[in-house]
Amino acid sequence: MTLLHIDSSILGDNSASRQITADTVAHLRAADPGVTIVYRDLAANPLPHLSGGYLARQSADVQHDPALQADLRHDGRVLDEFLAASTVVIGAPMYNFTIPSQLKAWIDRICVAGKTFRRYTESGFEGLVGDKKIILAITRGGLYGPDSPSASFEHQESYLRAVFTFLGVTDITTIIAEGLAGGEEQRNAALADTRAQIDRL
Repeated sequence: MTLLHIDSSILGDNSASRQITADTVAHLRAADPGVTIVYRDLAANPLPHLSGGYLARQSADVQHDPALQADLRHDGRVLDEFLAASTVVIGAPMYNFTIPSQLKAWIDRICVAGKTFRRYTESGFEGLVGDKKIILAITRGGLYGPDSPSASFEHQESYLRAVFTFLGVTDITTIIAEGLAGGEEQRNAALADTRAQIDRL
């Protein structure tokens, strides 16, 4: 098995999502010591955001641009990592009601027509990577669950589920720690609960 471990928090050692992804990967490695782990830190090594040249890369005007060609080679490595992984563990903190822009840049590199989804079918879009397991480590300073008054502001877990469902993935697990800004006691309780969630994987 190949496991792709993605972190996107900009908080370094103070990051709750990084702690949860590390605990999750350690749990999965203990269950399968032979697992191959590929790690990508999107905060330490951010991917470029999509550019007009990238989207127009088939144009004769841009196909010989050295910077663009380097970007496309990097893009290929990102996509290959995702396609090769049977399990993907993603740390996704909430920033301003959604995911970090660093994680969005990665998602833009893996949503590729003909590779991870088929653009046109009789029934619409068809995902091509349904054989993967996605584990989302979701962290939030506030409370955004379905029964929360702030539920309509949640565009983090809902967005990620939409993306991976679009790509054909049906095995999506979330490990959620929320209310982390509610004081040390609340934070410790939320992180303790994630350890129980991980044990159930």
